[in-house]
Amino acid sequence: MTFEIIIVLLVLLGAVILFITEKLPVDLVALSALVVLLLTGVLTAEEGLRGFSNEATITVAAMFILSSGLFRTGLVSYIGRIVTRLYKWNFWIAVTATMLIVASISAFINNTPVVAIFLPILLQVSRETELSSSKILIPLSFASIFGGICTLIGTSTNIVVSSISVQLGSDRISMFEFTELGVLFLAAGILYMIFVGIPLLPSRKASQDLTNSFGLGEYLTEIILTEKSASINKEIRNSPLVKELGIDILEIIRGDRKIFLPSPTTVLLEKDLLRIKCNIEKIKELQERTGILLKPGLKWKDEDLVSENEILLEAVIAPNSFLVGKTLKQIGFRFRFGATALAIRHRGRVMQENISTTKLVAGDTLLIQTNKLNYERIRESDAFVVISEVEPPTFRRVKIFFALTIITGVVITATVGIFPIVISAVIGSILLIFTGCISLEQAYKAIDWKIVMLLAGSLSLGVALEKTGAAKLIADSMMGIVGEYGPTAILSALYLLTLVLTEAMSNNATAALVTPIAIVTANTLGVAVMPFLVAVAFAASLAFMTPMGYQTHLLVYNPGRYKYSDFLKVGTPLNILFWLMATFLIPVFFPFK
Repeated sequence: MTFEIIIVLLVLLGAVILFITEKLPVDLVALSALVVLLLTGVLTAEEGLRGFSNEATITVAAMFILSSGLFRTGLVSYIGRIVTRLYKWNFWIAVTATMLIVASISAFINNTPVVAIFLPILLQVSRETELSSSKILIPLSFASIFGGICTLIGTSTNIVVSSISVQLGSDRISMFEFTELGVLFLAAGILYMIFVGIPLLPSRKASQDLTNSFGLGEYLTEIILTEKSASINKEIRNSPLVKELGIDILEIIRGDRKIFLPSPTTVLLEKDLLRIKCNIEKIKELQERTGILLKPGLKWKDEDLVSENEILLEAVIAPNSFLVGKTLKQIGFRFRFGATALAIRHRGRVMQENISTTKLVAGDTLLIQTNKLNYERIRESDAFVVISEVEPPTFRRVKIFFALTIITGVVITATVGIFPIVISAVIGSILLIFTGCISLEQAYKAIDWKIVMLLAGSLSLGVALEKTGAAKLIADSMMGIVGEYGPTAILSALYLLTLVLTEAMSNNATAALVTPIAIVTANTLGVAVMPFLVAVAFAASLAFMTPMGYQTHLLVYNPGRYKYSDFLKVGTPLNILFWLMATFLIPVFFPFK
C-alpha cells in the first residue's frame, strides 16, 4: 500500500460518494478528481490530459452529432408515428413492435434522443386511446437499453470499455463483437417485459387537463384593482401585492388589451384585472385588503390559460440540461424563455409553491405557460423535452438519404477495419455538416459536453488506478473473496459490482473506473480479457432497478407517474435475470482460454 495508491483510493472513494449523492455536477466531480491527481503528482500532465484526447471521448462526441443529424431529418419521428397507430388496433402487438423498433434504432445511435422523440408520441397515444402511460413508458426506456448493448456504438459505455482496453494493451472491440450475445439479452428482455414486466406495472391514468393534473385549481385566481388599492400607479416590483404577499402575476387584462408575463417595471392601473398564482392563505389575505375585488368560485381548466397567443405545455428537464442543479430564479427562467412555470412535478410529487427556489433535477416536469412566439425557444432548447403535444414531423427526404448513407458508411468502414471507429465517426460528422443534414452550430449544440468532460476526468482516474497498482489491489481483494470458485465466479462478482455502481451513479463513469480492474483481474488470472470486458460493458448499461440507473429512466419517470418502487418491482427481477445470463453465457460466447 504505497502513498500513491492511498491517494488514488481516497480520490476514488470521494468521487464515488459525490457521484452517488449528486452534491456536485458529475462532470465537475470527474474534473476535480483529475486536478487532485495532477497536484499530488500521481499523474503527469501528459497522463492526466490523456482523457481529453482519448478516442472514447472523441468518438462519443462525434456520435452525438451523428445521432442529431439523423433525428433532424424527421425519420425517427415518422417511424414512431407509424408504429404508434398499432396501439388503436392491438396493445400487445403495438408495444412489442415499439420495443423492437426502439431497440433496433438504439443499436446504432444514442438512445436518450430516441426515447426523447418517442416519449411525446406515446403520451399522445395514451391521451387518444385512454391507455395508461405507465404501461408503455418503462418498456420504451428499457427497450432502448436492450438495443444499446448489441453493437459497439449502441451506447457510450461500450466505446469507453473498448477504448480503455486498447489503452491498456488489450484488443480493440469490433463493431458487432457483442451482437450475438446482445441479441439474446434483447430477446430475453422483451419476453420478460411482455410476460412479467408490463403486467407488474401500475395502471395510472393522468388527467387530460394539465391544470387539474398539476393541482392548480386552488392556486389560480383573478383580482380586480379598485381606486382604493395601494398597488395602483406602482410598478409591480414595488407593489404591496409582490413586496408584502409575494404574489406571482401571470397576466394583466386592461380593457381589451392583455399583457402576458408583465415585467417587474409594468405600472399597475385602476380597474386592471390580474390573473395571479398564490396559495389559499394569501387568497384569504387578499380578501381582507382594501381596494381588491376577488373573483371567487373560479374552476380553472386548461382553456382558461390558453388563448389565441398563449400556450400551456408540459416539459421534462433533459438528463444533461444546464438547468440541473439550478433553480428557476437563478437562471432567470421567465425572462430567458419568455414563460412562467406554474407548477413542477419534482421527484414524484407535485409542487405549486416555492418552485422558483427549488433545485431542479433531471426528469423534473414543468407546467409552463408561454406564448406562441416563445414556444419555439423552449421546444428548440436542449434543456427540455416537450411532452404535452406532438407536432407533425418535418420529413426531409433528400437529407434522410444523405444521413442514412453516411451513418451506414460509418458502420461499414469501422466494421471491416478501413478506419478505427473514432476516425469513421469524425468523418461522418463532418459529412453530415457538408451535406446540410445538420448545421455547424447545431453540431456543437448536439454534443453533450457534460458527458465529454465526465469521460475525460473518469478516464484519467482509470489511468491512475492502473498506473499506481490500485486496480491490482482491488482485483486481488476480489479474488481473495471469490477467487477459489474460479474465473466464472469472479466474472459474476465483477458484473454485480459494476451493476451496483451504475444503479447509483453515471454508467460512463462506472465503466471508466471498473474496466481497468477487469483487465488487471483477467491478467492476474492468466485468462482472456474479453469475457471481463463484456461483463463490465453489459452491467454498466443494463441497470433497471432505480430511475437513476440510466438517463432514459429519468425521462419517463414523471410523465409515466411512476414511483421509485415501480422500478424496483419491475427492474429487480430483470437485473437478476441478466446477471444470471451474463454469468453463464458470457463464458460460452467469450471463452476464458
